[in-house]
Amino acid sequence: MVAVGATTTTADPASTAPERVALQLRTELLDGRYAAGTRLREEELAERFEVGRHTVRASIRLLVERGLIVHERHRGAVVPPLTQQRIDEIFGFRAVLEIGALRMALANGADLAPVAEPVEELEALVDRDPAPSWGELTEVHGRIHRAIVAAAGNSHLLAAYGRCEDEVRTLLAVLNPDFEPRLLATLHRQLLEKLLVGGEVAVQALTDDLEISGRSALRMALHKAETVARALAR
Repeated sequence: MVAVGATTTTADPASTAPERVALQLRTELLDGRYAAGTRLREEELAERFEVGRHTVRASIRLLVERGLIVHERHRGAVVPPLTQQRIDEIFGFRAVLEIGALRMALANGADLAPVAEPVEELEALVDRDPAPSWGELTEVHGRIHRAIVAAAGNSHLLAAYGRCEDEVRTLLAVLNPDFEPRLLATLHRQLLEKLLVGGEVAVQALTDDLEISGRSALRMALHKAETVARALAR
């Protein structure tokens, strides 16, 4: 089965329709178009994309594998609920992989300069007209962290990291923490500078980024969203 995000070709026509539907839904999920708890109904998707329900089911399986949606008994495909536990689990997984990969890269004397390219791309988006979408910002942001993992030169680590990338972007898309583009770019320029210093300075900088700019920021955004929801429900 072809992974979501992979390039499909006419050589594999059986996967073309499921991939097309899955890629479109993935884009919409990463843009934050679906609220947590939204049910994706097979019949509606089949009508919208003009495909059979078997194609929709195959697309849903791809999205479930990427952690973008879950399949609940009696409800079907659902955008996962946002909870502190989910945030903690995803960022705990990220921390193990990213910090472990960074330590491996540093121990091997790997070149961390490639991390600079996506950082510069993020900085270039700051003053762009038209302004970048949040989805564009999170895509480039994700490539910064992927470059850190890639520096370890371990394909198994990189494959494992891919398992949580879309989940992180979905959390960022739905919660949209208080990070305007310039602040996001500044924080990652500072991270890059410390990564290039190496040693424990680099490890601590990445640890702080994942904990303060990542996990804590999302938990604060979730708390804010829950507070607003409770106020509106009164």
